[in-house]
Parts: sequence; C-alpha cells; structure tokens
Amino acid sequence: MTVQTPPLQHEHDEDARETTTQGVAISIRQLSKTYPVALARLKKFFRRKATHPVEALRDVSFDVREGEIFGLIGRNGAGKTTLTKIIATLVQPTSGAVTVHGFDSVQDEVRVRAHIGLATAEERSFYWRLTIEQNLTFFARLYGLTDAAARSRIGELLARLELEPLARRRFGELSTGNKQRVAVARAMLSSPPVLLLDEPTRSLDPLAAATTRALINSLARDTDKPVTVLLTSHNLAEIEELCARVAVISRGQIRAVDTPERLRAVHKNAERVRLKARGLSMEEARGALSGALTEFEVAEGGNEIVVQFTRAVEDDALDRAVRALHAAGGRIHSCDSERATLLDVLEKYESEPQEGVGK
Repeated sequence: MTVQTPPLQHEHDEDARETTTQGVAISIRQLSKTYPVALARLKKFFRRKATHPVEALRDVSFDVREGEIFGLIGRNGAGKTTLTKIIATLVQPTSGAVTVHGFDSVQDEVRVRAHIGLATAEERSFYWRLTIEQNLTFFARLYGLTDAAARSRIGELLARLELEPLARRRFGELSTGNKQRVAVARAMLSSPPVLLLDEPTRSLDPLAAATTRALINSLARDTDKPVTVLLTSHNLAEIEELCARVAVISRGQIRAVDTPERLRAVHKNAERVRLKARGLSMEEARGALSGALTEFEVAEGGNEIVVQFTRAVEDDALDRAVRALHAAGGRIHSCDSERATLLDVLEKYESEPQEGVGK
C-alpha cells in the first residue's frame, strides 16, 4: 500500500501557529507525472520491444510557506528535478495541480513564471561566447528591465555573489562552480518572490559555498520582502543548516515532511557512543564491560582505549559502561555521542519496500 502525505507531517501546535502567520507560497496537491514511451506505436508496428512508461511522481502533496527555506532531498532519480520543473512550468503534470501564490502552473503559467526564479544544476541556456555581464544583460531585457535598472541590479548581484572580478570573462571560460553562481544570479535578476535552487553550491569552493548559503539565508530573512526558497541538494549538512522543513522524496513519492530535528528523532531513537579511557588494557576493558553491555567494540588508540557501542536514547547503557570501567580502575576522559542524521532517514526510506517509480 502506498504511503502518502506523510505520517511525519504532524499538526503540531507550533506548526499551526506558524501557518496562521505565514501564507502559502507554493501549494502542491496530488501531483503525478508519467513519461510515456517514445514512439510506442511505431515500435509496436515494427514489433520492437518497448519499455514501460516511467512514473516519475506519484500523488505528491505538500505546501511551502512564504519566506520559508524548504529542502527537498532524495537520491538521484527520486523525482526532485521533475518536481522542480513542474513548479517552474517547464513540464506539465499528468494529474494534480501546482499553484504559486495562487496562480495555477498550467492555466496561469505566464503569471507563475513572473513569480519564480530558477537555477538548475545543469545549466545550458547561457551564451558561452558572451561575458557574464552580457549574459545577465540579455536575460534582464527578457525580464523587461530597463537598461538603467538592469545595470543596477546586475552590479548588485555580481557583488553579492562575489563575481565582480569575473564580470567581463566569457561564460565558456568559467569553472563549473562559477557557472553555477551565474545561474543563481540570473534566477534573482527580476527579484522574484520564489526561488527554485537546484544544487546551488555544487562545485563551489568552501568560501564561495558559505557566501551563497549566507545569501540564501538573508533573502528568506528579509523583513521587507522575504523570498521563499525551494532548495534541492545532496549536501545534507547544508540542508540542515538552511532549511526550516524538509521533504524526503523516494522513488517519486513524498515519504515525510517535517523539521530536520523531528525527522532525525523519529527515525532513529538511538545513538552511537564513544568513550575514551586510560589506565586499562584492552583485555581488562573487555572483561569489565562484558557484564555491563551485550554488544560493544574496544580498540587501542595510542595510550588510551576506545570503547564504542550503540544505545537506545532512554537506555542506561552509558551509565552501566562508565560504572564498569571506573570499577576496573579506568579513567574516562572523553565521551562523545552521535545521533541520527538525515542520511539515516534517507537510508531508512530507501530500504523500505515500495512500488517502483522515479525518474
């Protein structure tokens, strides 16, 4: 049986309060997309083997609030790109509906495009022989900006994305990371209220990536004109840093929508514990712990031993281990624990049986 919108999209009191104060920027309702087989009739006529239609999205439903940075995570082929393109009106859904600030992506596509800025990871629509400035000027005119407004806006974006030294360099000469930054600049040209950013920091060096993340944060926190951001990324640490809520997509289906903290807490109620102690040999530590823990690992690390084990969050295994090591004469000088990550959440959903969909 298909799992749909999602058991983790709780109606918590806190969420209810946020909903009353924030409008909905993007609304997605029962969205599905199936790609038909190319030349199916012709293949059938010549008795050629035809593949099955690809169901890229199935019954997807969630909302993105105004001024929210909303993350969309999933493995390659999960349906992230198809969903982003449908919101941007580049692909039409097979069924269901998407609205952006109340405008339908199919019936009001021109108005939807006026509200959206799109930056994709594989950008091929720039003119490679033109400079960054020339490219952005060309697209600014397509957006209807006057020459004076275009110059002002381009100068502001080049400064914010630290592209000023490269402004007169041809697009084809840029590194992959700098091309990505230009794509983000173009998405922001018309100051749209909604940004769709696909891997915006991919291939960027750490400093440039940090600058881009700071820019995304500042856009959403702008008190005068907050921007809504739908962010797809394989950088899960980045998602946790930026996003108020995250949707997990697996094989074309939304499996959960919640805050990163709640996703991690619900999906793995355990933690990995690492103790470092001195004054004991490995054999003494094993002997002491054998009566306190059922499963554990002991290793040498210089002049200390390292003990690792997994415990349920409410279990007293840590207390038992510490008492056992102290009783054997050990001196514990370090204790670290590692809770579940968004990677654990993804792995859990990918390992669950599910009808095969996704593109």
